Amino acid sequence: MDDTSASRAQGEPDGHRRGDVEPEVTTALDGDVPTLTVAGELTEGARRPLVRTMTDLLLDRPDLRQVRLDLRAVSYVNSAGMAVLVQLQKLGQPRGVDVVLVAPPSAVSRPLQLSGLWLRFPVEENPGVQSGEERPRES
Repeated sequence: MDDTSASRAQGEPDGHRRGDVEPEVTTALDGDVPTLTVAGELTEGARRPLVRTMTDLLLDRPDLRQVRLDLRAVSYVNSAGMAVLVQLQKLGQPRGVDVVLVAPPSAVSRPLQLSGLWLRFPVEENPGVQSGEERPRES
């Protein structure tokens, strides 16, 4: 069966079956807190750049306690993208590093809420609000 006759998964945008495109990931430091900004789609293609960046941060910064993940420019997330977020969180857990989601748009927050993963992450709704003022985690 060729690609043109294969049906695509419901809700899956065109082009996602052939291979995920890596989103643009940039890193900025505010004091000792790095912010990873993700632009594009949060799919399997995001795994390599995000895990590589998180691993580099963990290796280079033994005092790291928080990584902010700015998701304002994410237009789409699927289950593989949600798994990447969980993987980042698990990478930081042994060292007590929180992965804080910054201003996730509804394209990100809604799937996380529906899956129950929303409660696993501290969320900073307002990027101008200091990290100590995030919404409390629900039990």
